[in-house]
Amino acid sequence: MRNRRIALFVAVALVMVAAARHPSADLRVLLHDPSDLAPHRVQAAVDLGVMAVSILITWTSRRFA
Repeated sequence: MRNRRIALFVAVALVMVAAARHPSADLRVLLHDPSDLAPHRVQAAVDLGVMAVSILITWTSRRFA
């Protein structure tokens, strides 16, 4: 009977951990000129299940006239 209670507690704890929203980081580096309508852009996202990271980098090329 004691083993069943422990197993039930562990199962409930795992469901609660799985249902909780995992922490995420959102990093943005905006280096483009505001008048540039089409800036160069690099975007990446990594989600490991426990933690998520999203990165966005924009810039204006030197050829902008």
